[in-house]
Amino acid sequence: MMSSSVNEALRASVAPFLGFYTGPIGAALARPGVSNFAFGNPNEMPLPGYVSALHEHLDPRAPDWFAYKLSEPTSQAAVARSLSARTGLDWDPADVAMTNGGFAALAVAFRTILEPGDEVVFLSPPWFFYELLILAAGGVPIRVPLAPPAFDLDLAAIDAAITPRTRAVLLNSPHNPSGRVYPLADLERLAATLRSASARIGRTVQLISDEPYNRIVFDGRTFHSPAEAYPDTLITYSYGKTLLAPGMRIGYLTVPPTMDGREELRDRVLIAQLASGFAFPNALLQHAIEDLEKLSIDIGALQARRDRMVGALDGMGYEPTTPEGTFYIMAKAPIDDDMAFAEHLAAENVIVLPGTVVEVPGWFRISLTASDAMVEASLAGFERARATARELSPA
Repeated sequence: MMSSSVNEALRASVAPFLGFYTGPIGAALARPGVSNFAFGNPNEMPLPGYVSALHEHLDPRAPDWFAYKLSEPTSQAAVARSLSARTGLDWDPADVAMTNGGFAALAVAFRTILEPGDEVVFLSPPWFFYELLILAAGGVPIRVPLAPPAFDLDLAAIDAAITPRTRAVLLNSPHNPSGRVYPLADLERLAATLRSASARIGRTVQLISDEPYNRIVFDGRTFHSPAEAYPDTLITYSYGKTLLAPGMRIGYLTVPPTMDGREELRDRVLIAQLASGFAFPNALLQHAIEDLEKLSIDIGALQARRDRMVGALDGMGYEPTTPEGTFYIMAKAPIDDDMAFAEHLAAENVIVLPGTVVEVPGWFRISLTASDAMVEASLAGFERARATARELSPA
């Protein structure tokens, strides 16, 4: 049974998210006519090719078509081919563990590598559930801040946070919520930092690279995985972002062919998947994965929506970032209290994620998975909310 202190720590780690989601602003998401910028959920019909791929593989071709599935060899091979093409490394299908989404891939990664009391350095602002997953695996979460509005990697701070108890550093690129895509030069410097720190503490610091947005990059950028620069990297991935089908849970956990001891790691990953509640994708999604690998939401349309939103907010006097990838724009709230400002926006039928939920107080996050119609409908509300907030909370 989980101790009360551990349970309280888990509860505290998700309190900001649950407070928003179950509070009055989150409840406003159910109102008709709301412009929903809160989460990366679809607000338009799914990709026709996605639906067709599921139909194509739904009819059983063998008695065990819908039986229990671990990591299907055909799925592993499809992922390995994709990784090899995108990284230039010769990926081994046996190193690919298929998971039920990126959430599960992270949970399995932590359960695989952590011993009780091991520290995991992660970057803040984070995805809501990093701290929860580290704690649930018996680890100790250690924050290193990324300063807005640039959200640059602070290698000196990362190095200073590494102690003899550090097992891993967690990196998310393209980064949610900032939209930063860290270039290969930054990743090479991070790799040098981790090699130096590993030598200093006498054990390898592993890098967990959370990459669910690695195909959602803008302005002609090329995404690079840190696995290209640092062999001791575990990659987690979710197809839910590229396909904008987050409720259809399929992803993977993998390591590069350059990692020493990866054969032994495979058994530990499999055990962790079983111990995590059978953390494998369902049979249909695995059967369809080769077709799903070829699909993507319209990145050009997403970039155009980014440009429309950033330009409009900038013209109103907001201070938005221009994301290099992901679904998200960060913008500085016109008053210090971002929760109060989110309430002003909600009164205008515009729902955003307050920055406090992702550890950036005074800011808010906009999801570009809102439809174009929602964007246009929201603009007057953004302008009125800014005026109201500044009037009621003068500097």
